Amino acid sequence: MSMDVLSVSGLTKQYDGYTAVDHISFSIKRGEIVGLLGPNGAGKTTTIQMLLGLTLPNDGGISYFGKNFLQNREESLSRMNFASSYSAVQGRMTVYQNLRIYAGLYGVNETDKVIRQLLDLMDIVSIKDQVFWKLSSGQKTRVILAKAFINNPELLLMDEPTASLDPEIAEKVIEILLDMRKSRGVSILYTSHDMEEVEALCDRVIFLDHGKILAEDTPLGFTKRIGDCTLIVTFDGEQKTVVSHVKSKKYAYKFPRDEVIEVSLPEGDIPALLFDLGKKKIWITNIDVKKPRLEDVFLQIAKGKYELR
Repeated sequence: MSMDVLSVSGLTKQYDGYTAVDHISFSIKRGEIVGLLGPNGAGKTTTIQMLLGLTLPNDGGISYFGKNFLQNREESLSRMNFASSYSAVQGRMTVYQNLRIYAGLYGVNETDKVIRQLLDLMDIVSIKDQVFWKLSSGQKTRVILAKAFINNPELLLMDEPTASLDPEIAEKVIEILLDMRKSRGVSILYTSHDMEEVEALCDRVIFLDHGKILAEDTPLGFTKRIGDCTLIVTFDGEQKTVVSHVKSKKYAYKFPRDEVIEVSLPEGDIPALLFDLGKKKIWITNIDVKKPRLEDVFLQIAKGKYELR
């Protein structure tokens, strides 16, 4: 069994009587990518701040690579890195100067070679001599990502790392992260509001709500909990016939247009429903099936409608 690169036990943070993070426990193994998700105010950023040592917990423990974080802070931080679209580096220095400073802090060998590789990887060679504060938000994000990769980390903590990126660049970043996991066994704790991104990247997802872990599962496991899918049928025939039959099956439904019905039902019931409508002289001209996505789970949690199962 692979070692936990990160282990969190009973982690708690309170501010003047308000509990931002409430006794959460989880772990990440080598090569595992875990999504930490939840609505605004769920406690994600506070959790990451404690994991980075920027904020001290009121209770609980953090271990990196099998060692207590507070007792082995320097060693732990040397083997990991952090990236966020909302963080920054020295604004009055150039991109290259910033990367040289971080390379020095991490004791990187062959500094110039490593920086050139990262500039090329993130497609920022053309801006290497520009000062950081003059860059666009997307360019700044790519510099932050280059900084996060500079020490060849074993673990990455990533807080909305692609939020300021164009879709094409964001997709490239996801590919880079997946390659790092495959080629070097890099582990990642990843927060994002882009559920498609999370589905593509994460092996496992932890949902936080009001500082507590509400549920934990794979992306597919979460979508299976919702159960019903949505069948969208475009038809030619009597609408009242369609309504009568759908009602008899006790399916929830609505009509976006007179000739289109959306029905919520178990996926296995779809063939029978379509067959029955055909027998009732309903001519079906188009069919679309929308299966539950992680986005649906997130929206249920954000609206307070998700039930732990």
